[in-house]
Amino acid sequence: MSKRPTREQAEEAVRTLISWAGDDVTREGLLDTPRRVTEAYEEFFVGYGESPKTILSRTFEEVEGYDEMVLLKNMRLESHCEHHIAPIIGVAHIAYIPDKRVVGISKIARLVDVFAKRLQTQETMTAQIADTIQEVLQPKGVAVVIDAAHQCMTMRGVHKTETTTITSRLLGIFKSDPRTRQEFMNLVASSSVGRLSL
Repeated sequence: MSKRPTREQAEEAVRTLISWAGDDVTREGLLDTPRRVTEAYEEFFVGYGESPKTILSRTFEEVEGYDEMVLLKNMRLESHCEHHIAPIIGVAHIAYIPDKRVVGISKIARLVDVFAKRLQTQETMTAQIADTIQEVLQPKGVAVVIDAAHQCMTMRGVHKTETTTITSRLLGIFKSDPRTRQEFMNLVASSSVGRLSL
């Protein structure tokens, strides 16, 4: 990986883009924009500074023999497309079936954010979330479904404003057992908040 530019270099790059877009970087309303954009980027892409495996490393074995599905539904995610750096906004549904170990549910939400807060494709992000849970927790199975709107095609390009993209990754028993897979899909569909108001 190349050396990370300084904040000053990042702010100068923002000034260049503003000028290229046709505006005057010296006018009052834009004077602080380069600073604000770099601060926003620090928030948008904080996932590069976190380890997904570390987040899931603290697990619990005292679960009274619980071996049924653990499902987190409708977790809002905000990411950015790596092709246009345009927002990807949607929800993630994540389930796993423990094999002796469970993890705090907030850790699953944090794992989603670690991968979302990077330049992404939805397909890659879906696989990264599922594969990390499988590798660290070693459950009987993992299922991840993401339903998201891509601003690169809703506010530019083809302007298909009502379109969302659904991706999934099924591992272990969710892939091998149709009944378990159907149970997951039914639970995701039932009592769902539905698509986000974008």
